[in-house]
Amino acid sequence: MVKQRTVAKEISTTGIGLHSGTKVQVTFRPAPADTGIIYTRTDLNPPVVMKCDADSVRDTQLCTALVNADGVRISTVEHLTAALSAFGIDNLFVDVNAPELPVLDGSSQPFIYLFESVGTVELDAPKRFFRVLRKVRVEDKEKWAELNPCDDGFKLDLTIDFNHPAMEKDLQHFSFDFSGRGFASELSRARTFCFMRDVEYMHAHNLALGGSLENAVVLDDYRVVNPDGLRYPNEFVKHKMLDAVGDLYMEGHSILGAFSAYKTGHTLNNRLLHALLSDSKNYEVVTLSSREQENAGIDFIGSNVMHFAKA
Repeated sequence: MVKQRTVAKEISTTGIGLHSGTKVQVTFRPAPADTGIIYTRTDLNPPVVMKCDADSVRDTQLCTALVNADGVRISTVEHLTAALSAFGIDNLFVDVNAPELPVLDGSSQPFIYLFESVGTVELDAPKRFFRVLRKVRVEDKEKWAELNPCDDGFKLDLTIDFNHPAMEKDLQHFSFDFSGRGFASELSRARTFCFMRDVEYMHAHNLALGGSLENAVVLDDYRVVNPDGLRYPNEFVKHKMLDAVGDLYMEGHSILGAFSAYKTGHTLNNRLLHALLSDSKNYEVVTLSSREQENAGIDFIGSNVMHFAKA
């Protein structure tokens, strides 16, 4: 039986908040089985606890943000949740002393490094998956995203469409059979990107104050401004896929199905997850035996070197 997971021990990191530009500390702590991903705003008195799920995503402007009924928010969670999906971590306490997670280098790779450094443990409870049973599709004019049934794990196919000299057309499409190690090598290092004209506008409106060449790929009208260039030739579409992986893991359950999209973003990804969960005929919650996991080609980082812990 595939088991639920959490981190083996507590670990912390600090970085700059993308929007505030201030220093942020985040701590990850082991959580018992069936806890889910639980955030705590430790800078507030009393601290505010928020569960990560699709309904808590109430702002998708520029990032994915959890917002409670009182307006308390935790922004930029998608890069973390993408990394959690690669490890199969479905239970975790996340303590953060700001209204956003640190952006770090603008990708999921720093989170991959952190969780690899402490390891994960299996919990004495079966891991739950969302198996897609029928096609679910959302659209916004020419943009669209959909999930379809698939017998082989989680497959992704995504196309972006930017008319820019630094974005070659044949590098704006990417297909990927999801696996933990595959995510780490093929997607995790892809950074968020933006255009210089947008940066100037956002700064003028006190947004993205922590954005820099250290945590984003920036383009002017002709080229990539970052001195070191790109990490992947197709880094732009890979980051959009990284975002989709994170946005679709907001419930902490891995998807068994095929995701495809054209010009998608946080808003459409979140709408797709809501559409999937809106009708019980769209999906079923399943557990998998180890043989079923192997047959479906599903693996997570650390799958062959795990310890066991009681819930």
